[in-house]
Amino acid sequence: MNYRHHFHAGNFADVMKHVLLIQLLQQMTKKDKPLRYLDTHAGAGHYDLADAPAQRSGEYLQGIHRLVQLDEATVASAPKAAQRYLQQLSKLRSQFGRGYYAGSPWWALHELRREAEQGVTDKATLFETEPEVFTALSRSVRDKRVSVQQRDAYEGLIASVPPVEKRGLVLIDPPYEIERKDFPQLVTLLERAYTRWPTGTYVLWYPIKDRTLLERFEKAMVRTGIRRQLICELLVWPDDAPVGLNGSGMLIINPPYQFIDEAQAILTWLAPQLEMQANAGRAVVRWLVGE
Repeated sequence: MNYRHHFHAGNFADVMKHVLLIQLLQQMTKKDKPLRYLDTHAGAGHYDLADAPAQRSGEYLQGIHRLVQLDEATVASAPKAAQRYLQQLSKLRSQFGRGYYAGSPWWALHELRREAEQGVTDKATLFETEPEVFTALSRSVRDKRVSVQQRDAYEGLIASVPPVEKRGLVLIDPPYEIERKDFPQLVTLLERAYTRWPTGTYVLWYPIKDRTLLERFEKAMVRTGIRRQLICELLVWPDDAPVGLNGSGMLIINPPYQFIDEAQAILTWLAPQLEMQANAGRAVVRWLVGE
């Protein structure tokens, strides 16, 4: 699998990831203490879905394209984080054009606080190794709260935790080029980062293609001894469907209090909107390892 952001921008996995990211940050910013957002594979910031990569894959047609066509009543029934997501997308498109979609840093920065507004300043650290993508990211992010670094995620994250704020969220969304099979590199990365910063919230996005390999990944994560590991999954195809991507998941370490209920509501609402086959949409929210 090659999960380059521009090819997959706005697909069903992006929708899931970004709505849950908004929910996480909204809950974490309720406390009057600053936090740090770290994005290990930040991408370009925002994307024009009319450009060749997105057009070639066409995945956004089964993702964000579906949501923006929903009627007002359906949107009104959505959880607040999903409504916020669509409102923010509208703002992005009013600024850049109706075919634009944002990457994770953009969504996160619009949830982080500025001192002039709320008395607290949150900050962000964004890593990106690809030179062209790093240049695009640097141009799209003009914010004093943000450090943009052309740096390998596996080295950069470990060197950056714990942050001075002592609170924060790490998003790990790799292209799955070297992170194959049961993702041993990511297990090691999470274990090392957690050892340095056990109170941080860690969010790992992963593709759902082979359930056997995911079961091996989960067993490896259990063996780390890390507590409070939550699994959130959105399935748009049956597990045995011979397609490229049956669903997407997020492993969340140290989710905020009551996030599990919010995640269940969000994914339950998204599943029928994004399912690729009648009655195939399914939301899964469960503890892999509890308290």
